[in-house]
Amino acid sequence: MTRILLLGGTTEASRMATALAGAGIPAIFSYAGRTAAPVAQPLPMRIGGFGGAAGLAAFLRAEGITGVIDATHPFAAQISRNAIDACHDADIPLVALERPAWLGDWQRVPDIASAALALPKAPSRVFLAIGRQNLGAFAGLPHAYLLRLVDPPKDLPLRADHVVARGPFTVDGDRALLQDWRTQIVVAKNSGGAGAEAKIIAAGQLGLRVIMIDRPVLPPRRVVRTVEEALHAIPLGV
Repeated sequence: MTRILLLGGTTEASRMATALAGAGIPAIFSYAGRTAAPVAQPLPMRIGGFGGAAGLAAFLRAEGITGVIDATHPFAAQISRNAIDACHDADIPLVALERPAWLGDWQRVPDIASAALALPKAPSRVFLAIGRQNLGAFAGLPHAYLLRLVDPPKDLPLRADHVVARGPFTVDGDRALLQDWRTQIVVAKNSGGAGAEAKIIAAGQLGLRVIMIDRPVLPPRRVVRTVEEALHAIPLGV
């Protein structure tokens, strides 16, 4: 019998969960557990890690999983790599529901460390739109930072102003945010998708410098762009 593991945490994952539930396809929705109040889903949920690729493979076997849909964030590279290895080990199909990257004329850098090095030596006002996982790379630099986080911050490795908000965001709202805070530079991950693009559009309208971090490179895997494609990509027979 079909049983899908949906690796989630994105808007696309929520849409995928709704589609699976609506089609009556047995599935489990997995959250990494990095937010204090994850969005409720129309599927049974599990929260937390699996213990690496080996732990994930063991979970797939124990739960009778017949296919995995990876709809995690484009920068959640470790779980995506683990899913590739675990599905190979368990001999079950994997498909990645991946949003297209943004395209634009920005300063592109390959990773977080390079983004920190790309900042000017002179103190600047930087909207650091990269989440909370990799802030340490920017500690000790002479800049004023603004963060936007899903949960109230705890034990941040740098001093920063912050706003707590959950997307999707609007261009008008993000333009006002950037103007009110007198932002000079925006540092962002190339996450793609409409929900977080407003800050990039707003930065362009204001003529701000944008440092865009490229997505991590992953091993080959089957990638689809829509929920409908994902539904057809994994065998769903009983």
